[in-house]
Amino acid sequence: MECPDRYKVALTTYQFEGEAKFWWGTVKPREGEDPMTWDRLLELLDSKYYPRDIQRTKEREFLTLK
Repeated sequence: MECPDRYKVALTTYQFEGEAKFWWGTVKPREGEDPMTWDRLLELLDSKYYPRDIQRTKEREFLTLK
């Protein structure tokens, strides 16, 4: 979806449900803290829901596709 960077975090986190919504409540910046950036949100999501060992496994699978 085409979306200006300044709206990406708000648009994405608005759509969270269930566990993701609860998780967001624990990691979102509080008042007075620096706002969440899109890149930082992606890092947090990757570390929570797409661990590095799984990323490596998927990369190997992709590289060996025929």
